[in-house]
Amino acid sequence: MSSSIIKAESVTKVVSTKTEHLTILEDVNLTIEEGETIAIVGTSGAGKSTLMTLLAGLDVPSSGNIQLLSKTISDLDDETRASIRSEHLGFVFQSFLLIPSLSALGNVTLPCLLRGEQEDEAKARQLLESVGLGHRIDHLPSQLSGGEQQRVAIARAFMTSPKILFADEPTGNLDQNTAHKIVELLFNLNREHGTTLVLVTHDLSLAQRCDRILHMNAGRLEQE
Repeated sequence: MSSSIIKAESVTKVVSTKTEHLTILEDVNLTIEEGETIAIVGTSGAGKSTLMTLLAGLDVPSSGNIQLLSKTISDLDDETRASIRSEHLGFVFQSFLLIPSLSALGNVTLPCLLRGEQEDEAKARQLLESVGLGHRIDHLPSQLSGGEQQRVAIARAFMTSPKILFADEPTGNLDQNTAHKIVELLFNLNREHGTTLVLVTHDLSLAQRCDRILHMNAGRLEQE
């Protein structure tokens, strides 16, 4: 039995404007095994982030199939897809996306509330300790540096013990030294939790830390 956790078959994504049809992705085929770390690289506009949003069930392809955790996402309604994301997926974005009015602890426990569960403060504290922010749990995002905010975002992503973590340019807004620390943290936590990692990046040194590198070029996927 296959252990593939994500499978894309002949996936195409077309976006229509008033004047034209733009093909963002064309005939993408891809299999990701459970526990693998995958980097998707390519120039700006190559379709990396679009591919990630499709693989994560944030959008559906124009044609072709994507299987996420053995479910064909085009067959699911928005609510079911949202439920799968909330139960099984974690996200880290370039822009941190923390809630300004919540403390670091409140931001990390937020996924519990979104799932209608009681806040697991003990686990949140443990995750903040593991990202080196045990002493900053009561601080608001505005009181934290960019690197610290991204650490909070990483702790939040692991709060629900996701099967798959999607990271879109997680070091894009950070200086080189901070970015290096964030990368170490991300890979250490990923190993510890046994999570499958799908990473979108333009940073080749970061991509080379992954098991496989997939190159996007003008909407097509070239495997390395």
